[in-house]
Amino acid sequence: MGRMMYLECAAGISGDMAVAALLDLGASEEKLQKALASLPVDGFEARVSRVKKAGLDACDFNVVLDAVHENHDHDMVYLHGGGDHNHHHEHGAHEHARSHHHEHRGMPEIEAIIRAADITDRAKDLALRIFGIIARAEAKAHGVSIDQVHFHEVGAVDSIVDVVAFAVCFDDLGLDDVVVERLCEGRGSVRCQHGVLPVPVPAVSNIVTEAGIPLSIMDAQGEFVTPTGAALTVAVRTRSTLPECFTVQRVGLGAGKRAYAVPSLLRAMIIEEATDGARPCAGSVRESHIWKLECDVDDCTGEALGFVMERLFAAGAREAHFMPVFMKKNRPAYQIQVICMQDDIPAMEAELFAHTTTIGIRRTAMGRTVLPREELRASTPYGEVRAKKVTLPDGRVRITPEHDSVEAVVAASSAQAIAASDNGMTYQEAYQFVMRAFD
Repeated sequence: MGRMMYLECAAGISGDMAVAALLDLGASEEKLQKALASLPVDGFEARVSRVKKAGLDACDFNVVLDAVHENHDHDMVYLHGGGDHNHHHEHGAHEHARSHHHEHRGMPEIEAIIRAADITDRAKDLALRIFGIIARAEAKAHGVSIDQVHFHEVGAVDSIVDVVAFAVCFDDLGLDDVVVERLCEGRGSVRCQHGVLPVPVPAVSNIVTEAGIPLSIMDAQGEFVTPTGAALTVAVRTRSTLPECFTVQRVGLGAGKRAYAVPSLLRAMIIEEATDGARPCAGSVRESHIWKLECDVDDCTGEALGFVMERLFAAGAREAHFMPVFMKKNRPAYQIQVICMQDDIPAMEAELFAHTTTIGIRRTAMGRTVLPREELRASTPYGEVRAKKVTLPDGRVRITPEHDSVEAVVAASSAQAIAASDNGMTYQEAYQFVMRAFD
């Protein structure tokens, strides 16, 4: 689980608020700007600054679009294709009555843009997962299939930037264990290009319904949770409750753009389950529940099974594997088992039904005991390396190098060795090299 983050959504959440909060936590602005510059998308500038909200100093992440792509409102620009491409765009009390020719981007186009970016595979997978969550919600809202969902060009630019920026910052912070207790939304209605919609808007309602995230309605008028904000929350959330005791290592505050009675501020905290001396305090050896999904298939090709395995991990599976079994009439077959969090069940089942021949999936809730884990990072002559630090119940520590880091050291040492007409490190030598980096 690595570093743990608590995302406090007491005043809602949007894409720009989330990016700002992660930057305030310490995500590298330099890495972010380099990543955004690599996007094959024109017409925007990402600005990071400090602002005051309710007298508090907060980070602000602002996607400024040029005159052609001028943004009218984050998240209110998802269309399902078809019809006239000339629209009147509204933002708050004023309207942009200009008519543009708008290119519509579907998920294949969005995926191509993200995959072309100079970002890590982990960041790409997270960004694609967030867009997939939005696409499913929009498809349900408009009563169409996912392949008919299109993202309007005017809004797709800032939405792509928000989502990729969040994924890059999340990856840079080394986060993979996130607590979100609930989302707080306002009351009333919001005006968008589809007309006046009730709050929460249909896409947000569909996202929280599918994921089972608790929603709390505040006594304040306005839209506090945007589709992008809800989607990224679902994509990274691994826990619904905080540890029994923890220490706060760092706090980040991200500012929103909208002016409501409740200030639009998102607070993110890097936390660590507390210990009492050498022994973990109550709750640090965490007992929780996880779900196992399984199904049996006897008419699915090996290629299809390999494909669905990749899809399951990209969608957030904690583990997935196949086991050979014999079914009725002694048919050789495979049992597919997936381990996931409860919030991820709908996404896992969607992948299994879409890409295998199964017509039924069994669910089992399983208790588990989880040791506290932390991701370690160190700089070496061969680049940054990572390892997992696990704390046992008696306080002893176990450090295990990450496979990707060992593999990277082997490659880097081999490249240097070729230049020097020498031999590079073997895998075992690279493994010990990474271990020594954390002595």
